Amino acid sequence: MLELIVTIAILSFGIVAVYGAFSPLVKLNNSNSMRFRAMYLGQEGFEVVRNIRDNNVIGAQSWSFLIDACSQGCQADYKTGTSAETSDNQLKPYDDNNFLKINSDGLYSYDAGENTIFKRKITVAQPMGSDVLKINVQIFWDYSGESFNYETVGYLYNWQ
Repeated sequence: MLELIVTIAILSFGIVAVYGAFSPLVKLNNSNSMRFRAMYLGQEGFEVVRNIRDNNVIGAQSWSFLIDACSQGCQADYKTGTSAETSDNQLKPYDDNNFLKINSDGLYSYDAGENTIFKRKITVAQPMGSDVLKINVQIFWDYSGESFNYETVGYLYNWQ
């Protein structure tokens, strides 16, 4: 009987040790998944600004129309500046309380779907003259009581 109790105790310690080793791996896996999602949302933010620029050129407006108003930060999604735009996804000042939503198709926007943990801030500056805009896209989220962010920077040119 004593041998059985000792064996169960040893197995219990082994199982607890294995669980303790895998628990951080599961948390790290979730964290990496969110970092990848943030990276893609950052790239999408840059593509949204590029799309607005292209629509401005096609519409015979100034190439930086509306974009240069984002010096303090703006929010936009894939519908911004398109025929599918609503009042919720127009280019507007960044609101720290406004989270991106994900719809049933897996697309992120501000107008429809379920709230996510992600916020996106797009900031624009003219560092090198009137034909270049510096685009800074930041993604913010909280997970397991920690705050995270991802930032991507790129340049947008007047190709007219």
